[in-house]
Amino acid sequence: MQIPVSSFLSSNKSSQIPCSDPVLITSDRMNLSNPMPSMLTRPSLTDLERARIGLFDSGAGGLTVLRELYRQLPHESALYFGDTARLAYGIRSQSEILQYVREILFWMTQQGVKMVIMACNTSSALALETVRSEFKIPILGVILPGARAAVRKGKRIGVIATPATAASNAYRQAVNEIDPQVQVWQVGCPEFVPLVEHNRIHDRYTYQVAQEYLAPLMERQIDTLVYGCTHYPHLDPVLRSILPRSVRLVDPAVHVIHAAAQELELLGLRNTRIALPTQFYVSGSPETFAQLSVQWLGCKPIVEQIDITAVYRRRLPLEVVE
Repeated sequence: MQIPVSSFLSSNKSSQIPCSDPVLITSDRMNLSNPMPSMLTRPSLTDLERARIGLFDSGAGGLTVLRELYRQLPHESALYFGDTARLAYGIRSQSEILQYVREILFWMTQQGVKMVIMACNTSSALALETVRSEFKIPILGVILPGARAAVRKGKRIGVIATPATAASNAYRQAVNEIDPQVQVWQVGCPEFVPLVEHNRIHDRYTYQVAQEYLAPLMERQIDTLVYGCTHYPHLDPVLRSILPRSVRLVDPAVHVIHAAAQELELLGLRNTRIALPTQFYVSGSPETFAQLSVQWLGCKPIVEQIDITAVYRRRLPLEVVE
């Protein structure tokens, strides 16, 4: 049975995440086949307050951000998109990532979201600044909130990230803008995302790979480690077993949701009513994503497949209704 976020939080301490209801969708809730009106129709302020927050990632990594949204913003409704057909973003070029992000944002605006959170470090590093100037809704990335949190915790910061994020130097640049005296070392970890997506977190091989990636950072005697990919908190038990206990860990998901809360408050868009059931979409296999998500959501979500590239190609020039 569908459980609203607020009820779920109070009634189930082991899992804070509601899943879509395969049987019952009442009249005051959103059906997957009946998305919210497009932002092009100038919805009222009340409509905007109740509108969903869009989150996207290349796969299941963004669920770490979604869980934080449930924890910090229990009244907010969410739409989650996993671009699983084009996984993994971390080995893609900047031009590819930018095109993917444009397609996702176009589709999300058509769903009437009031804000988008890039629950993906690679997208945040390579596309955020460009698309912010192209879309009129608030778009938040994970890198700056994560960098701010890291600077508050330490002076010798290690960052594990996808190859694309590490090569972009986005975290080093963000940290140095905040405090030029802080030292930053970044390591690209190409195998982590596939291992998470193939549910191999507890494999012996995953532990060996993690040791290899963390070794150069521990040699630098880092005092803080940033999870520079939203998939990596899923690996938290493995990483903690290798790192010295003195190393402080930073999950940017916590801090980007805090930033989202501040932005919603500033814009007067905080929802105070009960949250709608979360909508889950993927570009790849819905069943594969649903099965993988169970261990982090605590239940099996209803997931729908969508070809956002086809949606983007069918777009027509539309003018905002005055």
